[in-house]
Amino acid sequence: MQPATLLISCPDRKGIVAALAQLLYGLGANILDSDQHTDVEAGQFFQRIRFDRAEMRVDEAGLRGAVAEVAGRFAMHWRLENDERRKRIAIFVSKVDHCLWDLLLRQRSGELRCEIAFLVSNHETLRPIAEQFEIPYHHLPITADSRARQEARQAELIGDAGVELVVLARYMQILSEELVSRFPNRILNIHHSFLPAFLGGNPYRQAYGRGVKLIGATAHYATSDLDEGPIVEQDVVRCSHRDSVRDLVRKGRDLERVVLGRAVRWHLEDRVLVYGNKTVVFA
Repeated sequence: MQPATLLISCPDRKGIVAALAQLLYGLGANILDSDQHTDVEAGQFFQRIRFDRAEMRVDEAGLRGAVAEVAGRFAMHWRLENDERRKRIAIFVSKVDHCLWDLLLRQRSGELRCEIAFLVSNHETLRPIAEQFEIPYHHLPITADSRARQEARQAELIGDAGVELVVLARYMQILSEELVSRFPNRILNIHHSFLPAFLGGNPYRQAYGRGVKLIGATAHYATSDLDEGPIVEQDVVRCSHRDSVRDLVRKGRDLERVVLGRAVRWHLEDRVLVYGNKTVVFA
């Protein structure tokens, strides 16, 4: 097979599903699966179509031209992806390694279909892990005086390596609005809390102070508003009055691995559509 994925979003109206199905059928494509959603309040329609191009009667340029013609009629935003192409990602870390290990092992096992271009860290602590996996490691320490210069270097590395997704795997630095705006919906962060509760630093201690009975983790796209970007995935685990802060951290780190792994996989498989400050996730 030669699988591809078409993602579309547009104002909701009759005939969208039929138009796309007829288009692909007419070109000789075989639809493998299709999912759709309508946000009634927003009046927006979303669809993900995965299809086989093996017997299509046009090349990629012809396919894109045909999709563009339909998209113009329905005012669609659309994206066409080749499922066989491995996206390139970069991972940003600080000192905590549990999310990094999880991502590297998922990628090595084939669960995450991507190439890891490099790691960036504001500390040297995790360099041995990068060396074990033979991944380039860039130590870019952040201070008030060096932040702008180091972020410029980060952006340069991302551009030069053709990175399509940056994963903040417990990277304990706040990215500037300038850097985030250069890569909209391409920087995925894991926050160790069930947002919107307990934003910012030390969320487990905040949760302990409130005596909560559930703690969570949230994977979201980074925006200029700290911990308020579009949410891709969340999960929770129960806790009790017997749990110390250390217990909450232990339970929370298990969640962080799973939630970030899911979100990265869904992004790589082109299952996420962002609109406003929300997402549609065809999981």
